[in-house]
Amino acid sequence: MSSTQSLVHPVRPLTRAAGLPAACLGAGIALGVLTNLLQGWLPWPWSQLANSGGVWSVFAFVAGALIAGRTDSLRRAAAAGVLTEIGLVVGYYGYAEFGRDGMGSLVFPLLWIAMACVAGPLFGIAGTWWKRSAQPWQRYVALGAFGGLFGSEALHSWLVLGYGSQAVACAAVACGLPLLLGRTAKERAWSPAAMVVASFAAYLAVYGPLDQVSA
Repeated sequence: MSSTQSLVHPVRPLTRAAGLPAACLGAGIALGVLTNLLQGWLPWPWSQLANSGGVWSVFAFVAGALIAGRTDSLRRAAAAGVLTEIGLVVGYYGYAEFGRDGMGSLVFPLLWIAMACVAGPLFGIAGTWWKRSAQPWQRYVALGAFGGLFGSEALHSWLVLGYGSQAVACAAVACGLPLLLGRTAKERAWSPAAMVVASFAAYLAVYGPLDQVSA
């Protein structure tokens, strides 16, 4: 092997290793800008889904699913999830600051960054579990958590905001995701049950702190 080849071959794994974080962060920033824009483009109540933290975690789930099956996929899925969600926060509030009237206080961006560091890895791993796991219970949990993102939105819209149409829209998505993405009858039976539990857990964990900050 020539000296040139010996230098090139070690660089390729390093390039691939650096490419995944950059791709996740870049995609997150672009999607963060898009979710900000969609609030003005979509009709009610769907426009409010674009203003949803649950939608951001969907992208972490998708990132985890896309890299499922790779070596050390759970670690990579967690990293992909957190970088995607951090990118979403940066893109959303960056556009609010430079493309609109300003993002206002730093409290909410910092709060969402903190939540991204928790939700990103969890939903990145959930995406990998759904796509590749051989353990049925892991797929039930993954799909239940995925639907629970929108179940918690439905609870918050109904119980706190009083937005009935938005609550119905979110509940429809929450129920539909496990049914559409389940591969077997058992997955379609157990995942909605997990979704109900996840909906209440996410509601208490996410919207409790958010409502306290907003008060």
